[in-house]
Amino acid sequence: MIHPVSLRRRQPPWAAIASVLRGLALVALLWSLSACAAAPLETSSAYQTVVPSPDGIGRLYLGREIAQTMGHQGAGWLDRPSRALQERPQVAIAALDLAPTDVVADIGAGTGYFARRIAPLVPKGKVLAVDIQPEMLAMLQQELEAKGIANVDPILGQIDSPNLPPNSIDLALMVDAYHEFAYPREMMQGVVAALKPGGRVVLAEYRAENPLVMIKRLHKMSVAQVRREMAVVGLKWLKTDDSLPEQHLLFFQKQA
Repeated sequence: MIHPVSLRRRQPPWAAIASVLRGLALVALLWSLSACAAAPLETSSAYQTVVPSPDGIGRLYLGREIAQTMGHQGAGWLDRPSRALQERPQVAIAALDLAPTDVVADIGAGTGYFARRIAPLVPKGKVLAVDIQPEMLAMLQQELEAKGIANVDPILGQIDSPNLPPNSIDLALMVDAYHEFAYPREMMQGVVAALKPGGRVVLAEYRAENPLVMIKRLHKMSVAQVRREMAVVGLKWLKTDDSLPEQHLLFFQKQA
């Protein structure tokens, strides 16, 4: 019997060389595609670069510095027991006026705090829970399995796209997430494309107008700033609901 090691030694040298070359070609191709995909973002005139603030990324959009993204290491803060009293999420969800057949995209879903609570309200629809951190989606999946929730689909987004099909959603909800989008214009263009005609966008953001709201400056937004940024992607302002303790609920609509 010939030992397997002997077989490996008898392989012609050109076979190993060809394998290495194929590997190098694949790496080069992937690098090239990645560079091409990122180039439009890096050169976009929509953004300006500045020295980063302590909690910012050093990129300005329409005069606002974009906040750093909260990593999955802080996931426990999303599910803290005090959130029900501090933010009144059930009030926010009731204000959405959902239909049982609605398809709702929770953009920046994190561990699915809102997605899990919306799911029972859309029994004939579903919730698309979008996040750019696989770790967050893994935690969400564990919660879905533990609670037996079947109509929430975790979706891995990108920093410039929610990865949603066109004309597929009735409502896009962003709770304390929009201000962290690294490329808000591109992300919102993807959201608008995913909305059905007449579909709605709802943002919950801590009130920048109120200095007593004890949230870091870049993690708050004013009504004026939100309306300015949504107008850029063609969304029509419907109303601002200030029934929550510390957050604005801002409603927008895609033109039918």
